[in-house]
Amino acid sequence: MENFIKTIIALLTLIFGGQVSSAEYKIDTKGMHAAVLFKISHLGTSWIHGRFDKLEGKFRYNKKNPNESAITMTVDTRSINTNHAERDKHLRDKKILDVNSYPNATFVSTKFKLDKSSNGIVTGLLTLHGVKKVIDISIVKVGEGNDPWGGHRVGFEGSLIIKLADYGITKFLGKTSKTLELTISIEGIRTKR
Repeated sequence: MENFIKTIIALLTLIFGGQVSSAEYKIDTKGMHAAVLFKISHLGTSWIHGRFDKLEGKFRYNKKNPNESAITMTVDTRSINTNHAERDKHLRDKKILDVNSYPNATFVSTKFKLDKSSNGIVTGLLTLHGVKKVIDISIVKVGEGNDPWGGHRVGFEGSLIIKLADYGITKFLGKTSKTLELTISIEGIRTKR
């Protein structure tokens, strides 16, 4: 009887093993294996590239059922960095990001639509400059595996284009500077299975 029970347990594990709940991950900002990068046109002749130096977040992920995933992220808008102090001061100003009134931008996912390789679309609520809008982010899975320190990691990269005016950022920056291209690169360290 004992062997029969063990056999049943083993079979159930095989059948339902892929249906375990998603693992939890913390975005690795301590090692700076995460970034929110952007570029915007400058006079239609070149690109201004920048990033936000401070962010945090966490996500759930199950590679056997990637559409069970979820993510929340917070970006400190005061940490904007275009490698030009005067321009960064200008971007933090009330007429653009108004970081004193809106020190954080947040993203909370509501739906994942991913293929078996975990590539696809993440839908969620982006709050920027005090405005909340539902957006879609195209994502690709970069990789997954164990690290040299006994942990397990998974990484993704996402991209989207936002219209600044949609978020109440209406200061005229030039005819070619109405949209911003964002790239979000994250690496998560598993904290809980």
